[in-house]
Amino acid sequence: MERIFDIPLIIVGPLIIFVLVTGGILGMVLTRRLLLPRLQVSEVDSEFTGAMVQGILVFYGLALALLAINVLESYSDVSKVVSREATSIAALYRDVSAYPEPARSELRGELRKYVETVIKEAWPLQAQGKLPSKGVIQMTEFQNSLMSFQPQGASQEIIHAETVASYNRFTEVRRMRIDAISTGLPGIMWMVILLGAVISLGSTFFFRVAEVTLHAILVGLLAAFIGIVIFMILALDRPFRGDLGISPAPYQLVYDQTMQQ
Repeated sequence: MERIFDIPLIIVGPLIIFVLVTGGILGMVLTRRLLLPRLQVSEVDSEFTGAMVQGILVFYGLALALLAINVLESYSDVSKVVSREATSIAALYRDVSAYPEPARSELRGELRKYVETVIKEAWPLQAQGKLPSKGVIQMTEFQNSLMSFQPQGASQEIIHAETVASYNRFTEVRRMRIDAISTGLPGIMWMVILLGAVISLGSTFFFRVAEVTLHAILVGLLAAFIGIVIFMILALDRPFRGDLGISPAPYQLVYDQTMQQ
């Protein structure tokens, strides 16, 4: 299941829709030929079937809508976390810029190395669903350097206290980003989505529609719409993976505009 998130969306999207549409129309044709003649469905039965199908589609549509909203909100929240971490790094970099030498150059250099690691090493690993570890070592070194600094005078004590507070905010939001790497719908929810699609499409096969072409068109349209929604959920389910994965652009902006000046 995890490998599907690495497939380009231009391939996986049409593939999902094609499988659902093809499977839906094929199932409809087989049901009409093999099952409906044996069931001897009458017009009264079709009215009952219509009510049941409507109920199934309403419940499945509601479940899909809630899952889609949840995935979209989760994607948006992770994007905000990434922006917050980049902002906290910029604030921390400016705080340590007020330190005297040689502490200033040492702390700024360690922060630059951390951002470079996030952009060049951590992000590719996140895009594969893996947890990066090198950043932890670098931040431990930064913390040791920061805590070993002994402020001289009231002004340095104020600056040092604010820098420590900024560092704590940074570590908190960084932890949130790391935790978000594994964000996604659990397997049981994907089972509900896929089984729900099969049940919803299958329930439309039992209408006694005189025109086969009309029946196939309606089933195909329903299958295509369900496929589009499932495709959207799949595209946004893993915030750091796939073509729509969140990029390290906020860190690159901080690195270029703040750390290179």
